[in-house]
Amino acid sequence: MEIDLVFKIAAIGIIVAVLNQLLIRSGREEQALMTTLAGLIVVLMMVLGQVSELFETIKTLFGL
Repeated sequence: MEIDLVFKIAAIGIIVAVLNQLLIRSGREEQALMTTLAGLIVVLMMVLGQVSELFETIKTLFGL
């Protein structure tokens, strides 16, 4: 796993957390929730690509 991926996920988490707090303090709880969900979806898509690559590597390794 690349260390860049970990840094990207951490950066997205920090940005989402700051936006979440700003939106909650301004009384926009719905937008804060949507921002959190969008951040979660982005991170899951990034991880899904890596998991797919892992399964392909395992398939080729065992010749399946």
